[in-house]
Amino acid sequence: MDVRSPLITHISWGRMVVEGVGEGKDFKLYPGGGRAWDWSETGTRHSPGIQPADVEELLERGSQVIVLSRGMRLVLQTCPETLAMLEEKGVEVFVEETTAAVGRYNRLAATTAVGGLFHSTC
Repeated sequence: MDVRSPLITHISWGRMVVEGVGEGKDFKLYPGGGRAWDWSETGTRHSPGIQPADVEELLERGSQVIVLSRGMRLVLQTCPETLAMLEEKGVEVFVEETTAAVGRYNRLAATTAVGGLFHSTC
């Protein structure tokens, strides 16, 4: 079974391509796969941003390091509760502009059980 996290092979405004997962705008990625990230599932908005419920699935699927993107224009926030929860669980987290986040995630995917939330617009 392949438990490597899938690589992001393309990122541009509003469009991402993920190895073995497909093409879309926003993604949840984790060891062994990923799916579209539908903000309506948890009621996520740009502010207050990424919620603990958004990252739970990444943890459940074995992510030991998590990369959270802030969007191309750094509009997407991350709730303080989300960062506190990850810190409490001892999970290393990176919060970065989307293209930087994609680069970091792809580098980590080579050696680490990494998960990520990626927002490809603002």
